Amino acid sequence: MGSEAETVTLRKPRFLCLHGFRTSGEILKTQVTMKWPESVTRKLDLVYLDAPFPCQGKSDVEGIFDPPYYEWFQFNKEFTEYTNFDECLAYIEDYMIKNGPFDGLLGFSQGAILSAGLPGLQAQGLTFTKVPKIKFLIIVGGAKFRAASLADKAYSTPIQCPSLHFLDEKGLQIMESFLERIQKMVDEKEIKE
Repeated sequence: MGSEAETVTLRKPRFLCLHGFRTSGEILKTQVTMKWPESVTRKLDLVYLDAPFPCQGKSDVEGIFDPPYYEWFQFNKEFTEYTNFDECLAYIEDYMIKNGPFDGLLGFSQGAILSAGLPGLQAQGLTFTKVPKIKFLIIVGGAKFRAASLADKAYSTPIQCPSLHFLDEKGLQIMESFLERIQKMVDEKEIKE
């Protein structure tokens, strides 16, 4: 007479995925599922969001991926002045309120710029004040804000949450280790609640 073992199903870390400049959530989803091994993607709950603004110029992926194409915000050629930036942040926060909670952000290109800067802005109470703290980041290629007023706020302190800057094939082992680490953190939080 044995007792039945209880099966506890713990949730996967949930990431809001922010695509690149003049692409879409569907394009990022296609890129992730085609290029990342299933051993990685099965450990994550990935939610792909389209940026709020239709692209205002030619997309570099035309002819490779079908439209529509979107952009998160607009910028000058020096990347020092941004248009629709506050509207972009409000759009993402509103989505997170309605569809969350999310444990972290995954960003590529323009989405990576946002993802890397948002924890610092959130920590200072400048954005994402109505959603839980961003706990994890996955950055897949990107850059930094160059506008001094924004960069000073976004990067004034090092990123305080576990983050992974995933740039090449050699990163797979690092990615697996990162996923194990954040899964343990999510599991511990779930068990305590």
